[in-house]
Amino acid sequence: MARDDVVTRTAASLAPGSGRERAPRRVQEPPAPLRLVVPVEKKRPWRRAGFALAPVTLVVDASAVLAASVALSLSTVSCLLLTTLVLTLNCAGGHYRASISPSLLDELPSLAGRALVAGAIATALRVFVDMPVQDGLVNAAILFLVLAVAGRALAYPLLRAYRRGGGKGDPTVIVGCGSIGAKVAATLLDHPEYGLWPVGYVDDDPRVAVDDRRIPVIGGLGQLRDLLRTNCIRNVIVAFTSSPEHNLVEVLRGCDRMSCEIFFVPRLHELHGAGPATEALWDIPLTRLSRASYRTLMWRTKRLFDVVVSAIALVVLSPVMLACALAVRLETGPGVIFRQERVGLDNRRFEILKFRTMAPGDSADSDTRWNIGGDPSIGPVGRTMRKLSLDELPQLWNILRGDMSLVGPRPERPSFVEAFSRQYPRYVARHRVPAGLTGWAQVHGLRGDTDIADRVAFDNYYIENWSMWSDVKIMLRTFGQVVGGRGR
Repeated sequence: MARDDVVTRTAASLAPGSGRERAPRRVQEPPAPLRLVVPVEKKRPWRRAGFALAPVTLVVDASAVLAASVALSLSTVSCLLLTTLVLTLNCAGGHYRASISPSLLDELPSLAGRALVAGAIATALRVFVDMPVQDGLVNAAILFLVLAVAGRALAYPLLRAYRRGGGKGDPTVIVGCGSIGAKVAATLLDHPEYGLWPVGYVDDDPRVAVDDRRIPVIGGLGQLRDLLRTNCIRNVIVAFTSSPEHNLVEVLRGCDRMSCEIFFVPRLHELHGAGPATEALWDIPLTRLSRASYRTLMWRTKRLFDVVVSAIALVVLSPVMLACALAVRLETGPGVIFRQERVGLDNRRFEILKFRTMAPGDSADSDTRWNIGGDPSIGPVGRTMRKLSLDELPQLWNILRGDMSLVGPRPERPSFVEAFSRQYPRYVARHRVPAGLTGWAQVHGLRGDTDIADRVAFDNYYIENWSMWSDVKIMLRTFGQVVGGRGR
């Protein structure tokens, strides 16, 4: 059966009503979520090397570096070192991620540079660290480059032929049923070698007449996440829609935790230049949305970092914490630790721990009172501890047991979370990551009685631009503020 026939028949089964709409209409309300009728053999095609380029290039490079090591009789240590460096550098350069239109010539400069860097680093380790590795690692890196290029030159044409033969592309949703969205759909249908199979549009207000659509409208913008989850769709192409951009941003943020690739047709795409994050879909440039930080391999090291640092800090600072506990006990009486419910990752509630800085009072008042910084009942010990942020030290236990992270958006009380979520649309997005002992907003002075909109903006900026170095930088700035007595 021809590919277009498969798409047409599938589109008919997806369309509302009888399967064939008789006249163009404007959708006033998003249609009910639909479960896509996908042929059995296409339910999990991304596991079959359709769009997934990573297994192909990873196998090519691993085979090439091993072959180069054997050809030059490298030792086991030298082979492992060179393999680790080559694969790590190429992974950092994006050579093992799925690609719509892989091109050897486009990759060649980056491959060559990274191969030479790998050889140079391996040689430097031998010279300066006295590792038991051999000479000739640069030669091995050059031989790897030759073999890797030859492997790609063979693999890419075979991959494109495989994609064309039998319709083995990944199911893909196009956000925006306008002229650009229709062009994207037609391009994917006419060029199966791109490895993406368009199953339908998502749009609240489709602009393309029903008779002119080669694929159906399968839902509204607000239903995108449910469609992706229900139908195991792993690719989204965002064309132009009539929906406000802030609505689109919130919907796509809702997909952050899902394992999907998101591409955009950039504004003024006719003038858009090529770049590392740009894919070419025939004559349409697509910009890949950077993977959410918490979907990257590096994010997993953040939890390990939290555990190690919090455990060490609890041991090293135990004398300081004991002194704080004794001072609080003498000033405020029994009840050294203050416990309060806060909202963290995915809106889950947990009990935060702090040293008490004022005499025990009404717990309901503490849950709904915004700021106690100027409360006259706070004694000298409490004011000093708040100024130096010593009252926050028990939260190291929250971090160790997984309630919080060292760095992240500060957790808030449930009543304020509900109020701020209604008032500030982007507030909920702060809960995509664990709450933190300190954060990007705090090191910019946004603590206590400060603008919530600014806090939201800074917290979301941190999430979307996270790196391990950003956490280290925030911790160093926090330490400087604490030492300088600029806590609260």
